[in-house]
Amino acid sequence: MSLSRTVLKLAALAALTGAGSAHAAVEIQWWHAMQGALNDKVNEIANKFNASQSEYKVVPVNKGNYDETMAAGIAAFRAGGSPAILQVFEVGTATMMSAKGAIKPVSAVMKDAGEKFDQKAYIPAVAGYYTSSKGEMLSFPFNSSTTVFYYNKDAFKKAGLDPEKPPKTWPEVMQYSAKLKASGTNCAYTTDWQGWVHLESFSAWHNTLYATKNNGFGGADTRLLFNSPLHVKHITNLQDMVKKGYFSYGGRKAESQAKFYNGECAMFTGSSASLANIRKNAKFAFAVAQLPYYPEVQGAPQNTIIGGASLWVMGGKKPDEYKGVAKFFNFLSRPEIQSDWHQATGYLPVTMAAYEMTKKSGYYDKNPGADVSVQQMVVKTTDKSRGVRLGNMVQIRTVVDEELEAVWAGKKEPKAALDSAVARGNDLLERFQKTARE
Repeated sequence: MSLSRTVLKLAALAALTGAGSAHAAVEIQWWHAMQGALNDKVNEIANKFNASQSEYKVVPVNKGNYDETMAAGIAAFRAGGSPAILQVFEVGTATMMSAKGAIKPVSAVMKDAGEKFDQKAYIPAVAGYYTSSKGEMLSFPFNSSTTVFYYNKDAFKKAGLDPEKPPKTWPEVMQYSAKLKASGTNCAYTTDWQGWVHLESFSAWHNTLYATKNNGFGGADTRLLFNSPLHVKHITNLQDMVKKGYFSYGGRKAESQAKFYNGECAMFTGSSASLANIRKNAKFAFAVAQLPYYPEVQGAPQNTIIGGASLWVMGGKKPDEYKGVAKFFNFLSRPEIQSDWHQATGYLPVTMAAYEMTKKSGYYDKNPGADVSVQQMVVKTTDKSRGVRLGNMVQIRTVVDEELEAVWAGKKEPKAALDSAVARGNDLLERFQKTARE
């Protein structure tokens, strides 16, 4: 082959390669904290989206747990290399909102891309948490959970309790605990995420403020209120359950669900997203019920609040990346995608259409209690029950954990512990407010 013909062939090959790269899919980096089976599900969803079109390619990357993922995203933004999409747990919402220039509101992303986007399609208590005071949705509610009550039906039968009638109130939980303990159950009750369940969600469920300024939604100059007589009463009752051997504390995060699914504890409060794990591991009949409440509290029960995380769109990206993100979010909002995600994980179906699709499929008939999380969230929220959105919330939860652990260990009385948690938490709020002003 002559040199000229070789050059021509190489030039033609280069032209073809260049044409191919010019039409390469726009890559959308998605950093997340989903691990284990949830990580597999995230990869499955991304693959489905990528296979549905050829313009964009979503690349999910696990960055560790929630704390690690948020820290990695913020550090990457400061270094100029953040992903297009960052998953942040709900307690990081105020921090993301205050990071000037770091994020682009989801509603703006969708509008600029010309994508159809109806905020009213989302479950009110979910959408409301991630919406600004101006009505602008700031982040996409991807994996939202809430607090629910699980119980061991076999243990109930053994204790002479009706397995179809779970306790509806906290006084009933204490009564049931006595019978369960008397029947030989090692532990009547345990809980995950004690601050989220017993102070944050507890407050909303009883239509009672956790903090001033409508729990932080009304401004950064907010102060904590969870040392009220109602909160002190509840923690005192739990302390009494510890003393009587009814309540067994297992850890600050999700460690206690193992105490439930291994049969050690007969009743358990935790995330609705624990359902898949409990279903996989429990060797007994169990059921899901609504969170208990105090019947004498006016307005209770109201609604529980969300946990889990949302997807934030990071600032400083190219227009074609934002268009890809908008396409992906519309894909995530499809009823069939949300319904499958809900059924596979126990997270909420964040749109009403997905909930209705799941209901029509017969899933709830086959899996009684799987819709409890939705039923607790579909009611209209109040200024007291919309959620808790405070700066330094991760650190405040650590303070709450320390103080409650002192109560369970018998080192502090409930009122003293809650007073201390409020004082320490308010110091953290003041620091956040000062930083936000700077």
